[in-house]
Amino acid sequence: MPKFYAGVGSRDTPVNMLRFMKKLAGKLEKDGWTLRSGAARGADTAFEDGVSDPKMKEILLAHHATSESIEIAKSTHPAWGKCGPYAKQLHGRNTMQILGKDLRTPVRFLVCWTRDGANCQKERSAATGGTGTAIAIAEKYKVPVFNLNKDSHFKRIQSFCLS
Repeated sequence: MPKFYAGVGSRDTPVNMLRFMKKLAGKLEKDGWTLRSGAARGADTAFEDGVSDPKMKEILLAHHATSESIEIAKSTHPAWGKCGPYAKQLHGRNTMQILGKDLRTPVRFLVCWTRDGANCQKERSAATGGTGTAIAIAEKYKVPVFNLNKDSHFKRIQSFCLS
């Protein structure tokens, strides 16, 4: 059975962190992990660029969202009524990044970067951006979240990269 992880984050992720994400994705690929991400500029693209074998990544786009994935996203979003149709599809796509296309194959962990360093619903803010939905879904389904903008999380993941 494949091992999945989600690699996502802010479009405004700092360049040094983007380089780290690319390196991390390459290491995880070598260790047999399959990436799930969303093709957004910034963090998503950095993770994708780090994976050389197309079979080792699932790139989910807004049009992949299903009514079920959108409903799951709605259950965690703090301002759902303010989202337009396309934003709702993006949040549905974020659900699938965590739970898979079938919504029954969760990733084993989520690695991300957000401006506020959030790694749970309670820490979520406007600065978490759309990644907040992935974080909230991960928390809801008991998937560990590693936000690289938290020093302790970064050090833990960095030590894995160096091993």
